[in-house]
Amino acid sequence: PNDERGALKDIIKNADVFIGLSKGGLLTEEMIQSMEYRPIVFALANPVPEIMPDEAKHAGVYIMSTGRSDFENQINNALAFPGLFKGLIDGKIKKVTNEIKLESALMIASMVPTDELTPDNILPDALDRMLPLQIAKTIEEKFSK
Repeated sequence: PNDERGALKDIIKNADVFIGLSKGGLLTEEMIQSMEYRPIVFALANPVPEIMPDEAKHAGVYIMSTGRSDFENQINNALAFPGLFKGLIDGKIKKVTNEIKLESALMIASMVPTDELTPDNILPDALDRMLPLQIAKTIEEKFSK
């Protein structure tokens, strides 16, 4: 939002969150240590994330997520797509808007009960059978005409 430019090592200083969709091995422990207290890192490059979870945790990451299924907090499009597509089809919705995507994300986030939220448990299981049904129902109810 601030149109910052420069090297990642400089821009990441004092950041609260890093969301990577780039290249494996790009983020270092030193960069994480330069972030704010309790940083959140979504290292989503696949198959090798920008930083491996054990390195990130060693550096002080509070919440860590990757796109890989062999680590906690896997962020994967499988969380959204079955329910998103079902909701679009059932609601006869012809265009995916940012509002629909945001509503899907909020529904996914709400599927982990508050008393079960921990730094290692921020997302529902992608195989939870209720997840796509809930997303579809929400999309159909809020966005069909």
